Amino acid sequence: MNLGNCPRCGKLYALNFRDVCSNCIKEIELEYQTCVEYLRENKGTNIQELSDATDVSIKNITKFIREGRISIENAPNMMYPCEVCGTLIRDGHMCDSCRNRLTKDLAGAAREVGQKDNGSIGGRTYNAVDKLRDL
Repeated sequence: MNLGNCPRCGKLYALNFRDVCSNCIKEIELEYQTCVEYLRENKGTNIQELSDATDVSIKNITKFIREGRISIENAPNMMYPCEVCGTLIRDGHMCDSCRNRLTKDLAGAAREVGQKDNGSIGGRTYNAVDKLRDL
């Protein structure tokens, strides 16, 4: 039997598919039910209002949304923070600005690697080694 410490409460528990102890699983499910019931009654709420009204952290509400347990399709004001900058978004993990900056940075890094490869001997899949050059 594999044992571990629950990352949420610190208690020792038998490892399972949720990676938290059974007591914390029950607490998470109770938080989820509380959020769902509140959203049924208050369709125009935003994530901050939901968090304040239910005492469920924005982090946990965001996790419920990303897991697909809470649908924001019919909740026009429900948005969650971008993982990079915190700007409120409706889908994915990053806002468009952060995604574009990441894409640009990756393209620049790929160009740098390509330029370094072109400066080496061969610059192709198989490179020839000039053993006499280092002597």
